[in-house]
Amino acid sequence: MKPMTVVLFSIAIAMPMVGCGTTTTARVASGTAIGSGGGAIIGSLSGNAGKGALIGAGVGALGGVLADEHARGSFSR
Repeated sequence: MKPMTVVLFSIAIAMPMVGCGTTTTARVASGTAIGSGGGAIIGSLSGNAGKGALIGAGVGALGGVLADEHARGSFSR
């Protein structure tokens, strides 16, 4: 399997799970965990799993915060 296919498949699997949880802390934690795992996988393909995990953790945490804000209705008109 090509590396780009693995990356896209991993992202497609992880994105719906970012919003898992019922509290802000749970959503941010799940986003961070999924992001760091995905970032480590993507980073290992380019030779730097640690850097990928750190970037993925940051992006995942942001995704968790945005999912929480959306669940609370902060983005309604």
